[in-house]
Parts: sequence; structure tokens; C-alpha cells
Amino acid sequence: MAAQAQEKYKIFLSMSYIGNDWQAEAANMVKAMAAHKSMADKVDLQVQVAGPNAQRQIQQINAMVQQGADAIVVFPISPTALNQVVKNACDKGVLIFAYDAEITEECAYNIHIDQEEAGRVTAEWLVEKLDGKGNIVVLTGVPGTSVDTQRTAAAMEVFAENPDINIVAEAVGMWSQAVTRTELSKILATQSWDDIDGLWMQVGCYTANAMQLEAGKTPEELIPCAGEGANGGRIQMLPVGTEVEGASGPYAPLGAPRISYASPPYSGGLALKLAVEKLEGKDVPKLTVLPLPLVTNETIQLCKEGTWDEMKAGCNAFSPAIVANPGWFASIFSEATPEIGFNAALVGQPEL
Repeated sequence: MAAQAQEKYKIFLSMSYIGNDWQAEAANMVKAMAAHKSMADKVDLQVQVAGPNAQRQIQQINAMVQQGADAIVVFPISPTALNQVVKNACDKGVLIFAYDAEITEECAYNIHIDQEEAGRVTAEWLVEKLDGKGNIVVLTGVPGTSVDTQRTAAAMEVFAENPDINIVAEAVGMWSQAVTRTELSKILATQSWDDIDGLWMQVGCYTANAMQLEAGKTPEELIPCAGEGANGGRIQMLPVGTEVEGASGPYAPLGAPRISYASPPYSGGLALKLAVEKLEGKDVPKLTVLPLPLVTNETIQLCKEGTWDEMKAGCNAFSPAIVANPGWFASIFSEATPEIGFNAALVGQPEL
């Protein structure tokens, strides 16, 4: 008699805020990891979205536990608000893996970059670019998340140490290019681009550069922007005249002065992989700190096709011909996740 087929692990993906490109892409990479040939026979993945509402996420996690979850992969809307429900889940034998944003309950597993380093390094770059003086605009992320809190606090500390750096406007950007346009439009109602010397934005450099061009600025006049790893912003960093298939309008090489960083969207896929490893009895660290992908005008490198080998060789921006959405995030490569590459991030399809 044939042995009974092994039951799949029941794993839930609990997403919070989804109104931006990063969250959609991270979800694609989680789904692609679950669909990879090494996982498909092991994992039954179900996805739920709570929105930016900790109470709703708590209710959903409770329901997941009741439905027999083996593991929950979660982007937590708060580092502390979920602690009790996470502790309850752990007590019932459910594994909790948080990606990008963190959970402080000690039974949870966390996978993320050093968000304080991200805030500090990018702020230091901007201060140096401005020779320590000038007017800057700050756009933060999704309030309440550990990602936003830590990045912003670290950047503000750097700016506070440089008294000739003046923050002339600050707004909540929600890690969204669309929200960036709305908030910058409000700021520009009371001051012009000529009054602003630099930008520190968790997301939005691409849009800010586009708005400067719309206001009549030339590529040479674009102001320095410390911000996200969106592909549009990376393409803008390439030297003017670089031949890039599909480039047009603001989604084109502009030589824009930039430092580009990102929480890598593969963190959710890696969280799923580690959760399965733990379920299989392997040792998995409670904290996995991912390398911070930093790209400057000196290190920007175009990917022609987005192959695994090309990314491994160091390319970090993709031509508009293969990535139509400039808000899509380009920091997708990790040696730890060969199961998920370009097609995973773009359309949720695993590597073969």
C-alpha cells in the first residue's frame, strides 16, 4: 500500500498596508516562493490583507491560528501592538515570521535590513552632498511601523547634528509615488523648487525628479535626493545619454544626483523559506539582518534582461522595456533566495 501523501504545511501571509508598489512586489515574491518546485508540494499558502489597522491584523492572526496555521508570515503594522496575539500563536505552536518591519515579542522571527543604518547613511549622504547647509524636504513612510520610526529617527539625528540643514517641510509619504506627488504639490503651493536644496524621502525621488522637470528644470538642475530603490529613480540616476530600451519622459537617464536604498522585497519570500526550514526541524536564527542595498551614481548598473547571472554580477536597475512601472523596486537579488528572481518580483512566477 502506498504511503499517504504528506499533508502540506498551512502557511498564511498577513499583509498590512498594500497601497504601494513595494508591498505588492513583496507579496509577489512570497507567492512565487510558495509556488517554486522545491515548495509547491509542501506549502498551502493563503493571503490576507489587514490594511494599516493593527486591530484588524490582530483579529486576522487569531483567525489564522484557529484555522490551523503551521506558520504565519507577516508584515506587522506595529512592532508592539501584535505582541499578545503573536505570543498566543507561539504558545499554540504556530511559527511567526515577520519580514521588513519587526515584531518585538521574543518568540517571533524577524527578517529585515538595519533600518536605522538606512536612515543614517542616506541622511549623511545628503548632508555631504549639500556641504552641510541648505533647505531640505523630508517625506516619511507608513506611520507606526518600525521601518518608518527607525529610519526617520536616525535621519533626524543626523540633520540635528548639522544646524545649517533646515527642514523646511515634512510630510507623510506612505511609501507611495502617488502620495508623494500629492504631498509635494501641497508643499510647492507655498515655496518653489528654487527654495529647496535637497530631499530626503523614504519613497518618491522618482516623482520629485519628474515634478522638477515639469516645472521647467533641466536634468543638470535636479536637486540631490536620498531615497527609495524604485526602478524609475534608478534609471534616472544613469548618465544622460545612456542608451536604455524603452526610456522616455522622466523614466529615462537624467544623471540625477541620488543615493538609492531599499528594504529588499525578497524579505517576505525568504521569511517563507525560513519558516518551512524551521517546520522541517532545521535551526533558524531568531533575527536575520539582510545586507542594505545601497546604490549611488557611481555604482548604478543597468540590467539588460534581468537574468539571475546578470543580477549576481551586480546590475541594479532594469530597462523600462521590461519594467513598465517606474515605482517597481529594483533591489530583488539575494544569494539566499535563488528560487525567486526577476519574474517573481514582476509577476509572482518562481525561477525554474
